[in-house]
Amino acid sequence: MRHTNRETSTTTLTRLIKALDAKHPVTITYVKADGTTTVRTIELYDVVVSAAGDILLKAMDRETGESRSFRLDRIESYSVHRSAYVVARPAADDKPARPARGLATVTVLYPVDCPAVARVQLLADALAA
Repeated sequence: MRHTNRETSTTTLTRLIKALDAKHPVTITYVKADGTTTVRTIELYDVVVSAAGDILLKAMDRETGESRSFRLDRIESYSVHRSAYVVARPAADDKPARPARGLATVTVLYPVDCPAVARVQLLADALAA
């Protein structure tokens, strides 16, 4: 189990993006908005930035099978598993999705074989622009 207070948010995000790329589930200890702590096993499928500048991890919750969003700064600890994803995500429509209210969208293009560390840097550079 890795504790986020012992590493930078860039390191945490890099490891979680690597888990997303490898389709490995992640168990997180998460602090909810009301201050309570919960443990969830999730299957990441996207990383977005809110209009407020928070990094949001979009994932399927293994317990409920529903899509959830988690703020990176509220994750206290995490553990990446070696198993594969098991929760089916809802099929994406052919229509372009309307962005959720209050979320900023940043398009970052990078080669398919671009390492996760380089992707995090490209994302940081795009957000700074």
